[in-house]
Amino acid sequence: MTSRHPDLEAEQAYFDLAHACLDTARERATMATSVFRTGRGGTTQARVEREAMLEAALARLTRLDIGDRSLVFGRIDPAATGERFYIGRVGLWNADHDPIVVDWRAPVAEPFYRATGREPLGLERRRHFASRGSTLLGIEDEFFGDKAAIGLDIADRDLDGSADGGAVPGDGSPDGRPVSGALIASLEEARTGRLKDVVATIQSEQDRVIRSELPGVLVVQGGPGTGKTVVALHRAAYLLYTHRFPLESQGVLVVGPNRLFLAYIEQVLPSLGEAGVEQAVLADLLSPAVRVAGLDDETVARVKGDTRMAGVLRRAVRDRRRPLRQELVVGFELQRLRLTAEQSAEIVQDVSRRIRKHNAGRRLVEEAFFAALAASGRRAADPAEVREALSDVIEVREALEWMWPVLTPAHLLNDLYGSRALLRSAGARRLDTDEIELLYRPRPGHASEVTWSFQDVPVLDEARALLGYRAGHRSEDAVLTYGHIVVDEAQDLSPMELRMIARRSLNGSMTVVGDIAQATGSWAHEDWESVLEGLPDRRPPRRVELTLGYRIPAPAMALANRVLPHAAPGAVPPRTVRTAGDEPRVVSCGGAAAPETGGQGAVSSGLADVAGPAGTPGLVEALAEVIAQERAEVGEGNVAVIVPDSLHEQLRVELTDRSVVFGGPGRAGLEQPVTLVPVRLVKGLEVDAAVVVEPGRIVAEECQGVRSLYVALTRATKRVTVVHAEPLPDVLTEPGAAA
Repeated sequence: MTSRHPDLEAEQAYFDLAHACLDTARERATMATSVFRTGRGGTTQARVEREAMLEAALARLTRLDIGDRSLVFGRIDPAATGERFYIGRVGLWNADHDPIVVDWRAPVAEPFYRATGREPLGLERRRHFASRGSTLLGIEDEFFGDKAAIGLDIADRDLDGSADGGAVPGDGSPDGRPVSGALIASLEEARTGRLKDVVATIQSEQDRVIRSELPGVLVVQGGPGTGKTVVALHRAAYLLYTHRFPLESQGVLVVGPNRLFLAYIEQVLPSLGEAGVEQAVLADLLSPAVRVAGLDDETVARVKGDTRMAGVLRRAVRDRRRPLRQELVVGFELQRLRLTAEQSAEIVQDVSRRIRKHNAGRRLVEEAFFAALAASGRRAADPAEVREALSDVIEVREALEWMWPVLTPAHLLNDLYGSRALLRSAGARRLDTDEIELLYRPRPGHASEVTWSFQDVPVLDEARALLGYRAGHRSEDAVLTYGHIVVDEAQDLSPMELRMIARRSLNGSMTVVGDIAQATGSWAHEDWESVLEGLPDRRPPRRVELTLGYRIPAPAMALANRVLPHAAPGAVPPRTVRTAGDEPRVVSCGGAAAPETGGQGAVSSGLADVAGPAGTPGLVEALAEVIAQERAEVGEGNVAVIVPDSLHEQLRVELTDRSVVFGGPGRAGLEQPVTLVPVRLVKGLEVDAAVVVEPGRIVAEECQGVRSLYVALTRATKRVTVVHAEPLPDVLTEPGAAA
């Protein structure tokens, strides 16, 4: 056991002071909200100012609500000044306005994350704290400059009082400095099914991304376990702190690939005191009246995701602006008013030249329409009187709807998909006959009754951009924009989805993160250039790469690296900081031939081959036993059973029949001890143990099968098990496949 740190009592006293300041700050913020809420009357300006101050006080109260998370997690001692700065989750001051805790996002806190042996950034010492609530459990010191020879002074304690392993020597950072015990402890914690903030253990290369400047598009490439998702979320929190005005009013949007992923990340930003950030999948950005569920097959998804669809929609909108087929004659007072087909064609052509959004043209069409009718009688009539008298006449309403209908995106697309003639006209010189047939579907009824696929979402949004808002529906139809947008798993976005995201950027400021080697969708990109083509280009894009893997232990990463050369030839795997870990294993069942061990086989150098349960049972029996084993191994951690889509429903039923308790990939995310999840939904998630079922099927059935397998093999922080009855894929069994 390590000795008691000599500063433990003094630092505990400082912790008590910091928590007292936190309590005082909460009391003041609560009092301020009460005062501003009870204020009444005054001028309009006074009421607006009072409302703004109330919002500010409520925001401050939210940021001060840190729950049971550590308030203070570090200290830096600059060498030149003799000062000390305590780094924590939120900034606090005493009655004399002296800083007690410095917000981790403040410029003065930057050396806490960036200082290295080569570049100490003026520090003499960096100190890490381990605590529970207001109780200090341990201290870990790193020295710089003349004191660096002293090395690391470690007196961390586990929560039960035993000694912690402290800092771990090795190549955990680019400059070779030791990895802190706080980081290792964090990585070894059991997963809860929700992503946690890493504010206390942000590493140097991650901090550079987080504190990168606001303007322009920042692309963050990162392999599995490099923390790119959590870095992107911390960057959003940092930007809101540094650029509170104007981002607080402009808004920050986080776009995720699916709702399981959103459930997984939803607690990170609130834990950092930023509860006002919108987190959404693309479907959430449409009108709430639009129902979205299900996926199209790959061939249809390829057509709907192509930028040619933008041209198809432009033509489809123009096709709905039509001259009358014959003269319109209506009675008005004692005369007949007329609008010829030629006049209607002139009106449509003139308005088409003048407007940018289709629905905005309806008002101009109506003005010209009634003016032409008013001028057609034996004596001139007032257009306003003609409009008032005739606007509800069925023939007039039908004529206006024929010439220039007011459309919603759902109406436009429902009509287009339901008519081969409309598709041929709109798709002329853009789509071939087979592609038109892929888009065609019998019209199911009224557009409000249609359930759209997720691949229809960017097409509907493109239609909304072309149509504009309807009169009286501006708030419902308008496209909201944001001052900064974070896009995760961007390597899978189709060109139309990228257009949809770019449309919501107010000023071109984005953080785009992903991994080309994990691109698995129907529009999987081979490089970042093709992604950037669909994003704002007001400034040259900046690109950074995260090179250190923190989540995945070395044995599991070695297995995944066997697949990587097949998934993304030439890709460089991340260096893992966790050299120890359980060896992956393979369980063969159902009569499948067990892979050979020894020699140059894949299993001998990447998987520990074990026999299935007695009697070579079928897949379900073996899987049930493996699940029980993994649950016992990870204790309070969680297990993800990652399966091919084709087996998901069958395994769900059969495991239930065998009384295996597990959850599904719903809104609750991975909160159950065991979750059965299709491979297409597992990207971006992390679990303690991953059970990958039938990797051969994953490779054969997914549109980017090898990459999907690579994703599945890189989800676990502790253990990986492969269960199969069918033969293993070649990427796991070929000799010499290791990266």
